[in-house]
Amino acid sequence: MSRWIIPLIILLVVAAVLVVLYFLGRRAQKKADEQELKMEEAAQKISLLVIDKKKMRLKDAGFPQVVMDNANFMAKRAKVPVIKAKVGPKIMTLMCDPKIFDGIPLKKECKVMASGIYISKIISIRGGQVPEPEKKGFFKRVFNR
Repeated sequence: MSRWIIPLIILLVVAAVLVVLYFLGRRAQKKADEQELKMEEAAQKISLLVIDKKKMRLKDAGFPQVVMDNANFMAKRAKVPVIKAKVGPKIMTLMCDPKIFDGIPLKKECKVMASGIYISKIISIRGGQVPEPEKKGFFKRVFNR
């Protein structure tokens, strides 16, 4: 009887951790869905000329201090897709959705949906169609970061 107690306790602890993680994940997914809906409501169509694009850290990208203050610790250290573009007469630094980052052409004019400094969708590209993002295999995703 006593030899079954330790594995039973370990099993109960693992089950409790999984239940807690399930509910925390549901809460985080609900928050993400609400934020996505707010961004879609605030999105507007803008025309921009892409000057440069690369992946870099938030502190190196040159975003306003408000962006740095609102970012959490992991977001400050992670590399994000950044686009430097001419929007009207101003040159701006914009953050891009990682899914569409490869589809944005360099040194071309394009129309995008943007919410603040975040580009969420490519609408059209002057002189061509919007390219479909190529699917990357497992090894390309792992080794080409």
